[in-house]
Amino acid sequence: MSLTPRLCLSSLSLCVTQDRRVRALSLLAVMALGGLSACGGSRDPSALSQPRNHLLGVDRGAQGGSDQLRGGVNAYLWRGAIDTLSFMPMSSADAAGGVILTDWYQPPGSTDERFKIAAYVLDRRLRSDALRVTIFRQTRLNGGEWQDTPVAPNTTSDITARILERARQLRAENGGKK
Repeated sequence: MSLTPRLCLSSLSLCVTQDRRVRALSLLAVMALGGLSACGGSRDPSALSQPRNHLLGVDRGAQGGSDQLRGGVNAYLWRGAIDTLSFMPMSSADAAGGVILTDWYQPPGSTDERFKIAAYVLDRRLRSDALRVTIFRQTRLNGGEWQDTPVAPNTTSDITARILERARQLRAENGGKK
């Protein structure tokens, strides 16, 4: 019968043999330091108060100065749509498929109306028919429920025109490459 000394750490309910004691204590020290480092940190409080949309920071699908994304959609239209719709919270954005979906957005000062936009880049060319924009509008009823309502007739064409304008501006800033 072996009589190896044992070390019992009651707080963790671990019993280890003496030859494994060093490894166990090292592991506990690393865990304790890791826990302490998570408590502090050098976070900037001003950065925490500013919402950031991670989809706007980097256009991972762009091929440098090219006007096409890997998925076969026009990069200028894609970026123009992202830039134009950046005032709304993004729900999802698929550069390869050319689909941008926003979350519901309530304009400032309007508590009984909200909008959602779906933008589709359909082609590799920078053309007006390579972009389709659908806008959804809801109004709040007296009971607090949201009801679908039609959008003003010029709203969709205005948003589409702004996206196209931004896309053309981006192409011009890139030296007019097609």
